[in-house]
Amino acid sequence: MIELFPKDKYNITILLLEKSGGFLDSVPVWVKVKNFQQYQNIKSIINESPTKVLFEHIKSLKFFKAIILFFLFLISRLKKDRTMLFSYLLRGYKLKEEYDIAVAYAGPMDFISFFVAKKINAKKRIQWVHFDITKIGFNHKFSSKYYKMFDKILVVSEEGKNMLNDALPELKRKTEVFLNVLNSKKIKELADNGESFKDDFNGSRILTVGRLSKEKGQDLAIRTIVKLKQEGFNIRWYCIGEGYARKEYEELIRINNVEDDFILLGSKQNPYPFMKHCDIYIQPSRHEGYCITLAEAKCFNKPIVSTNFTGAKEQLTHGQTGLIVEVDDHQIYHAIKLIVTNQEVQMKLKTNLQNENKNYNSEPHTIGEF
Repeated sequence: MIELFPKDKYNITILLLEKSGGFLDSVPVWVKVKNFQQYQNIKSIINESPTKVLFEHIKSLKFFKAIILFFLFLISRLKKDRTMLFSYLLRGYKLKEEYDIAVAYAGPMDFISFFVAKKINAKKRIQWVHFDITKIGFNHKFSSKYYKMFDKILVVSEEGKNMLNDALPELKRKTEVFLNVLNSKKIKELADNGESFKDDFNGSRILTVGRLSKEKGQDLAIRTIVKLKQEGFNIRWYCIGEGYARKEYEELIRINNVEDDFILLGSKQNPYPFMKHCDIYIQPSRHEGYCITLAEAKCFNKPIVSTNFTGAKEQLTHGQTGLIVEVDDHQIYHAIKLIVTNQEVQMKLKTNLQNENKNYNSEPHTIGEF
């Protein structure tokens, strides 16, 4: 999104908790990148279990701090609100620079929202909500209190906005839909430069892109390919991404004897050549806010199967530009089988996507009045 901002009109700073990530090299040179250096000192307190944090402090003979943290953890649990803990950890800190707009981009995450609301000098503030709040640990009490401090709350899908409005009806007037921005021109350029499939497989290549985790549903994909191989289909499924579930998925692949059929390719900074050269793209996620990899895959006019997560029906028209199924390996199996065995369905999905992409008018997003 930042690449599409005219650099002569905007002065942009990205503030990271940690200066790491595969896309750092892709940030335009005119954009400032900073990181919150004190985060390393408080990271474990925010993310680890209270028991582990307290044990580590006692082990290090930090008894006084352990007592303070014990009471802060207790209050946070009783109130279901970690505001006092965040205030303690960020005491004395305030970003000196003043900005016209500050965006809490990694939402909904209570620490990020608190940080932007209380520790950044800004004339206007925007809270961004990327996820399906019904499927993650959404803190209603905290959000009701702190989202009021933001001038706008932007949600990445219409369905996601409706869910947020149901949860926080008092904030409806501030809530708008703002779709994830896609630079389709650059995506297609990158697809022509970079590594793609290296094996000499001559069947149907299926591709899934996403971190290896339960919410992304690769376990459903593994169970699906077992069924397809049992019926003799000449297919191979490739997954791009890394994550905490890799070992679990490797074991699932081994148990089902599909080591040659389900390939974990690992993380790829440029997945687009794979998207361009695959035969079918599958998004088996259990939940999403607005699935950016699905939007990217659409650029290449491939047959697409997606589970019915939040926002899927805003990206695909079932039976026309893709197939939308429930979060179920049997339904994914039947959708893939239909595409592989029916040339007419394949061509229909490809042609409709091609026409949709051709007619897509990439107008800049606008946000309503603050």
